[in-house]
Amino acid sequence: MQKNLVIVESPAKAKTIEKFLGNDYKVMSSYGHIRDLKKKELSINTDTLQPDYEIPEEKEKLVKELKTNAKKAKKVWLASDEDREGEAISWHLCEVLGLDEEKTNRIVFHEITKPAILNAIQNPRRLDMNLVNAQQARRVLDRLVGFKLSPVLWRKVKPALSAGRVQSVAVRLIVEREREIQAFKQEVYYRVNGIFAIINTDGSASEVRAELGTRFKTHEEVTVFLEKCKNAEFIINSVTQKPLKRTPAPPFTTSTLQQEAARKLGFTVSQTMMVAQHLYENGRITYMRTDSVNLSSLCVNDSKNEISRLWGDKYSKTRKYHTSSKGAQEAHEAIRPTDMTASTIEGTAQERRLYDLIWKRTVACQMADAEIEKTTVNINVSGTDEVFIANGEVVKFDGFLKVYRESYDDDEQENDNTNILPQMEKGQKLQRREILATERFSQGPSRYTEASLVHKLEELGIGRPSTYAPTISTIQQREYVHKGDKKGEERQYRTDSLKGLVITQKTRKETAGNEKGKLLPTDIGIVVNDFLMKFFPNIMDYNFTAKVERKFDEIAEGNETWTDMMKDFYRDFEPTVEETMNSRSEHKVGERELGTDPATGKPVYVKIGRFGPVIQIGAADDKEKPKFAQLPADKGMETITLDEALELFKLPREIGEFEGEKVIIGAGRFGPYVLHNKKYVSLPKSEDPLTVNLDTAIELIKEKRNQDKAKHIKIFSEDADLEVLKGRYGPYLAYNGKNYRLPKDMHDRADKLSYSECMEIVNTGMAKKENKQ
Repeated sequence: MQKNLVIVESPAKAKTIEKFLGNDYKVMSSYGHIRDLKKKELSINTDTLQPDYEIPEEKEKLVKELKTNAKKAKKVWLASDEDREGEAISWHLCEVLGLDEEKTNRIVFHEITKPAILNAIQNPRRLDMNLVNAQQARRVLDRLVGFKLSPVLWRKVKPALSAGRVQSVAVRLIVEREREIQAFKQEVYYRVNGIFAIINTDGSASEVRAELGTRFKTHEEVTVFLEKCKNAEFIINSVTQKPLKRTPAPPFTTSTLQQEAARKLGFTVSQTMMVAQHLYENGRITYMRTDSVNLSSLCVNDSKNEISRLWGDKYSKTRKYHTSSKGAQEAHEAIRPTDMTASTIEGTAQERRLYDLIWKRTVACQMADAEIEKTTVNINVSGTDEVFIANGEVVKFDGFLKVYRESYDDDEQENDNTNILPQMEKGQKLQRREILATERFSQGPSRYTEASLVHKLEELGIGRPSTYAPTISTIQQREYVHKGDKKGEERQYRTDSLKGLVITQKTRKETAGNEKGKLLPTDIGIVVNDFLMKFFPNIMDYNFTAKVERKFDEIAEGNETWTDMMKDFYRDFEPTVEETMNSRSEHKVGERELGTDPATGKPVYVKIGRFGPVIQIGAADDKEKPKFAQLPADKGMETITLDEALELFKLPREIGEFEGEKVIIGAGRFGPYVLHNKKYVSLPKSEDPLTVNLDTAIELIKEKRNQDKAKHIKIFSEDADLEVLKGRYGPYLAYNGKNYRLPKDMHDRADKLSYSECMEIVNTGMAKKENKQ
């Protein structure tokens, strides 16, 4: 009889653990949850609010294998992850496999290393139902919100939409930030910088750069000041030197790792979690879902030894970090390498880069402070009260900066002024070389990146480490939010330069507002947000969402009954859903009246259509059918004007004939196009659909034909439906509307393949599909 069966949730984790345990142990994987709520049903009894779990069809074979092995084993060890989700996986295994919860060993560990695994085996515990119930509470509450709100959106807004407790609040944040940006009123101001010279004792001159402490609001103020500077003296009024210390950032939690990996490595939040999962399962780092900044004594001691070995004892400073977050009790350690002596690892490029970031952050947090000497020099201007200020910094001892410097978001950039100033004394006179006044513009709020959104969600107490990645992925998959670049606009600004006694004015150009990788709300995202804000303000309230998270923590600690929490929530939620579902509103959701069409006198609307936002002239109940035009990708429902909307109805337009067929310019769901002989050609962004001429359209038609021709490698007289085509990843077969891969060894002779060779590939592919079914 098999002595021990260990069940984990990941096959990669199973392989790693199996290396550490002897022949008496068999390690199997549950591949995540072995049962869950049904995918397309509520699966919750609305009277008792108890969940109705099922074993998915694709897991039935696996469950049978687990049952067989569990019966053979003398002892079963449940070794799923140490968080609430992991505890729930172990509970479901107990329930489905018929294991006695009072006798089944539950083991947890924060890293997949031999000492950690063996220690866990020596110190098993029993299933923690408080953690299980906290997970059930989250799962049931989120299912109720999603399954009850989504049908309301289908009826009131548009089919195939969805809502979610955390995802909808995340969309709200992004929508509100966009409206703050739209409402922002830009103000002009002027920054004044001076370049001065100080004569040293040996007769040489040193340059000093300083900025005026005042920012002027008008150009007139700038002119008055520069005139005063023509004959003014510039004298040092004070020189202040102040020692500063900078301390390292604490070790990584889930959210701070997600933020830093986004800023430093350009990773998405989902990408970071996927790579971190691989590192954890391969025994490289500790568990990657944690709120804790604590480090084990082993890690602290190993870090100290490694720092002393690499850089000397003076760079080492032992630090203990404590977690202030209340919900962090279930995660006992920060994210750190399992072996601090391994500064590099083997693996994929992404794994190596993320590991390097984690190793450096961990090492840096156990290193000495950086010692900085900051110098501030005030320079008086005779005849005025204005003062120039020069700042300089000298790093006396780099400490942790030798290894790691924390990054910041756009709107919280660190003022890292490392300008080195020459020796200066109070009363010294400076020579003016140039004073430059530059017109600047106040900046509005920044759009969220994935990293800054995680930071905001954490700040508001919305969600927990395990929810950030799926939340941000979901709102993009649902097309409520899209991540994209916003092209900046060219603008002019003025500079006034004083050299000698001459003031020179120039007008310069710059590109402003260029943004990359920012989260922007879509029109449908804005409409859904506004609808939910109007009819379900409690669900969308930031405090409610944070309060729910605290309730889950109370359940995890055994201080709250999860079913009571569900009943309290559902008692108020269900009537609101019913009332909203059955309510009648004269004004349709997501519809905005822009004005009146001067040609027809009919109202003009922008609204959500079946395939996205549209412009409509006329009402649905008019005798004459309304006219519709697709809203272009570069226009928004909230910002489009009546004139811009009416321009869209100038399309489609006929611009001539080519080869006896009409050439039409139109605009569709995917942008403007040329239509000729029932074939569409996309119109480049450089061409205006309202002014593009026939010659240009014909060029585009011919170019598209050449591209299509280049795709066709070979056709067959035996069967006109069979063709060898050129694809993005190499040649492939197309037959009866379906595509079939070519083996790599056939790529070089794709144009010489015989009919029988191709049909053999087609028949093999069809047989494989039938077997899968």
